[in-house]
Amino acid sequence: MAFFITEHIQAQDSELRCDLTLPVFTPEVKRMGGQSRVYLGDPTSTFSYPGSARWSLFLRVGAAFFAGFFVCLAVVAQYVSSNQSCLSFSLFTALLPTHVGAPEWHEYPLAEPTNVFPSMFPSNVGHPGPTQAGAEPGVAATAPSYPLHSGVVHLVSPTRFSQDNAKARTKDFNIFRSWGSLSPWYSIQRGKFGIDSGPEAPDTCNITGVHLLHRHGARYPADYSSGTGPGRFASKLNRNAENVTATGLLSFLDDCSNAQLLSGLTPFGRSQLYGFLLKVYFMSPCFVLRFDYIIQNFSETNTLPVFRTASKTRVLNSAQNFALGFFWLPSRGPLNNTLAPQRSCTNSDNPNRGYRSQPHVNAWKAVYLRDTVLHLQQYFDGFVLDVEDVYAMQELCAYESVALGYSKFCELFTEKEWEGFDYSHDLNFWYNVAWGSPVGRAEGIGYVQELVSRLTQTPIETHNSSTNATLHNTVTFPFGHSLYVDATHKTVVLSVLTALNLSSFAAMRPLPSDHIPEYRMFRTRELAPFANNVQFQHKWDVLDPCFVDAQKENIRNTDWDFACNADLTIPDGWETTTGYPPL
Repeated sequence: MAFFITEHIQAQDSELRCDLTLPVFTPEVKRMGGQSRVYLGDPTSTFSYPGSARWSLFLRVGAAFFAGFFVCLAVVAQYVSSNQSCLSFSLFTALLPTHVGAPEWHEYPLAEPTNVFPSMFPSNVGHPGPTQAGAEPGVAATAPSYPLHSGVVHLVSPTRFSQDNAKARTKDFNIFRSWGSLSPWYSIQRGKFGIDSGPEAPDTCNITGVHLLHRHGARYPADYSSGTGPGRFASKLNRNAENVTATGLLSFLDDCSNAQLLSGLTPFGRSQLYGFLLKVYFMSPCFVLRFDYIIQNFSETNTLPVFRTASKTRVLNSAQNFALGFFWLPSRGPLNNTLAPQRSCTNSDNPNRGYRSQPHVNAWKAVYLRDTVLHLQQYFDGFVLDVEDVYAMQELCAYESVALGYSKFCELFTEKEWEGFDYSHDLNFWYNVAWGSPVGRAEGIGYVQELVSRLTQTPIETHNSSTNATLHNTVTFPFGHSLYVDATHKTVVLSVLTALNLSSFAAMRPLPSDHIPEYRMFRTRELAPFANNVQFQHKWDVLDPCFVDAQKENIRNTDWDFACNADLTIPDGWETTTGYPPL
């Protein structure tokens, strides 16, 4: 009797289903004249095996069958682990689930929760015991060196980049410092900005006043429905999910939804500002060693510090988190336009005047992502990738990392491609709000006016910029405080640096859009990452007149109304390194 062992393999696409039956022949055994004979192939063959050889033959055939079976399993396992295939086609493909790329919201806090019983949860929980605030930290006074802030606690970096590139990452490559303005704040090494100095302060340092300007913490991506960035990519993927197959490097998209909040702070972003005080302690020795003078100022005058913020939720929450870590619960008051000057600058959002970076950024994307689009397209069927899609994947790497701690998107790109992404942010903000923008200086000059006013304890005589005259009073804009804290956006930080005329950052002239300059001072990952801060420290009785006089000159030479409201004509090919429009 002949036996057939069959395996049924189903291959399915949207319209076709077929059964592939693979026959496996076994020997035919017959009894003839009391003797067993085994036939392979043609049963009429006169060749026969003696009975003793039958079991040996069965063992050899069975062993060969199972050996082949396990070899197949090994090949499949290798394919799965490497996310690569040596075949030009695959019988085992699946369309993406329809939820891929769809927004997923988890509303919190709830509008009307069913288990709210205020009387059962009093704010006064009982006797707190004897409590007295201790002395301020003094690590910088006794430690042999100052600690450095990496900025990436709880974030995980890939061990390799681009799985089609066998090269392990370069020793000094750090992906968290390759995201431009999406990078977390970290310590800059000595001499980085062309000044051979570190955080060390003179032995006689006795700081009595600090002005702190900081950006909000790490956030989620912008509006899901927007026409660019991660929102565009997710929406495009969701619309085509029923026709899209993702394999290899992109197979993780099978279980991917857009579950990120709109522009709000991530848990990591909230922690950046809540624990900011410790970072200030560590990185500002004068702030540490003489911080008691700053606290003492408020104790002796029986006053509260005034912290200011822009109105966006992520900025407001960052200011509140900073205050929670600094002085417990903050109170909330009116807002100020110097921390959101683009609202009162008409030319700011005009792509032909203020925000003029898009042609430069698009040209650079086409250069450094040209081959990347073709590389990733091979893992997509039914979905045509473009440069914006691939760029959005790089953005998702950064956003998911600061939101979730890790992102599979980070593995898709090489170190060189990450360097290109980092530089795209430099181009974007150089030409939008900094030294390469015709409105960069004007948008930052309002804060410079307020800084000079606070330092000299002199009211602003003429409000001719983004300053809000209604808030310049002894309550909301007090003088004589030892600490001022202002929370804002990265764009404002860069505009303020431009208005301060820190021209060393513009020393390399306009940034090119066809290559990365070997040496450049302007890097957004260093100047405007998530939760970055700019500090102005001083002594009331030893105020540097050179700095104040230089800033007064900058104020006199900046016509805010002309830069922000005039009907400017920007000639083709025009460039600036002063952040001011053509006269």
